[in-house]
Amino acid sequence: MSSTKEIKRKITSIKNTGKITKAMELISTVKMKKAQDLVLEKKDFVFEMLKIFLRVEKHLSDFPIFNEGKGKKTLAVIITSNKGLCGGYNINVMKKVSNYIKETGEELEFISLGKRGAQFVAKTGNKLLADFSEEFSDNIEPIFAMKISKLMKEEFLSGNYKKVVVFYNYYVNTIKQVPSAKVTLPVKQDSLKVYLEKIAGQFFDLEEEKKKIDGIHGYAVEPSVSKVADEVLPIILNMMFFDTILEAKASEHSSRMIAMKNAKDSANKIADKLTLSYNKARQAAITREVSEITAGVESMKDL
Repeated sequence: MSSTKEIKRKITSIKNTGKITKAMELISTVKMKKAQDLVLEKKDFVFEMLKIFLRVEKHLSDFPIFNEGKGKKTLAVIITSNKGLCGGYNINVMKKVSNYIKETGEELEFISLGKRGAQFVAKTGNKLLADFSEEFSDNIEPIFAMKISKLMKEEFLSGNYKKVVVFYNYYVNTIKQVPSAKVTLPVKQDSLKVYLEKIAGQFFDLEEEKKKIDGIHGYAVEPSVSKVADEVLPIILNMMFFDTILEAKASEHSSRMIAMKNAKDSANKIADKLTLSYNKARQAAITREVSEITAGVESMKDL
């Protein structure tokens, strides 16, 4: 059995580790809540976009983003973390990419958000078109998502790719995150409407708003409906991709929060076991010393 001094040193070390993991758990909780709040902040903007979309949706069928691209390859956007200590968050996304390639046989070229994803692309020998890991922080701004969304759209319309797929962890709740492969381009016209209605419907009476729009006759749009639609569509796509990034970030922080909670609980259990061992070792030492003193006293009586 280890000495009491050595056991006490281990207990101190384990408890210090537990304090660190608890702090990391609390930090991840705050960051996860922040990512969730960002989704709600744009509700008014989404509602106005929906009202414009409902007026121009009949004129969208000829836009190229609704049709499959001319290329043979697939542009993949992989969203992972820059740091570790987040459980199976990164591994699950990488497995999703590997399974997707096996199932479809498609040739993928990548845009990465997160150092873990960039490292995965390099190890597997795939082509990395762009890496935004250095700019991919916990404080995500819409302009960052807009830059990547613009690149995705330009590459898709260039004719080099037939579609754009985003690999990320879909946020279900704090406990559950599902690795997903979401086709971003070509986009389905109905999916734009569903996306806008899903967000706006939580805060506004959509049926009443639709009646107001239907009651408007001879509504003039300048310079033209197609020009307005050409401006509106990229904004909606940027917003959808920004939501995807926020979901990935919320999933990352949830995974790290759970991982750190498990680490903290394990540290506490180990500390309890070591404390028990320490008490046993100390009791054994005390018993031995008492026995030695008693034996010494008894031996002195015979003199």
